Amino acid sequence: MSEMAVLARGVYGVWLREIMRATRDRGQLIGGVSRPLIWLLILGVGLNPYFRGEVYGQVNYVIPFTYLQFLFPAVIVLNIMYTSIQFAVSVIWDREFGFLREVLVSPLPRSLILLGKVLGGATVATMHGVLVLLLARFADVNMSVQQIVTAIGLMFVLSFGLTSFGILLAARVRSFEGFGVFSNTLILPLYFTSSSVFPLDPSLSRTQAVMSYPEWLVFLVRANPITYAVDALRGVLINFNQLPPHIGLAVIAGMCVVFFVAALVDFNRS
Repeated sequence: MSEMAVLARGVYGVWLREIMRATRDRGQLIGGVSRPLIWLLILGVGLNPYFRGEVYGQVNYVIPFTYLQFLFPAVIVLNIMYTSIQFAVSVIWDREFGFLREVLVSPLPRSLILLGKVLGGATVATMHGVLVLLLARFADVNMSVQQIVTAIGLMFVLSFGLTSFGILLAARVRSFEGFGVFSNTLILPLYFTSSSVFPLDPSLSRTQAVMSYPEWLVFLVRANPITYAVDALRGVLINFNQLPPHIGLAVIAGMCVVFFVAALVDFNRS
């Protein structure tokens, strides 16, 4: 067997272990289903009547979509964020119980060990994103096969970057409790400042947006990389972009490279 085949089998083994561990965890599956249901049923349905304006007695939506349709891609990103970043708890678990030490002394290079773990986390997070796609009919989102395939590919790339980010955090936060608190205080601010639950009018320039919204809010939305991920997925699923589509793809790809390299640097030091 060639050396490349041996290395590939090693990566596959690490990937498969992460997949098996995640699929046996019923809590993750329940959370992956209940979380989008709560957001779509309560927030989406509850705020849908207010997501419109009335001009001369005629009701029009603020953007040409219902609030459920507008929120749907953002809930997919939320599910991916939770799963990807919380997946990094497995790194703390492996470190606490000595499994990581055993893997690190194996002949498999550390870069490939990390790649296997990140691919495993990205696969699980993508699966949780696909669970939300199953609710598309409920949200009145009609998708072609091409849109579904493109969306899944985009979700996997996003999951890869966010899983790398989660592992980077796990290398610096050493306890289960500390990581749980820190990750939760990070996920929701990132999500809420990503134009996920409210739109910044795409027809406004930055100067006009600052006149309509607080300047600090416009800055946070523009500086948040999740903004571009949500916008890219909206463009694929409901054909609505608040930003140029190529920017979202570039930001997601950049997240993958930057976070994976940063996680690899920390992983090599451990």
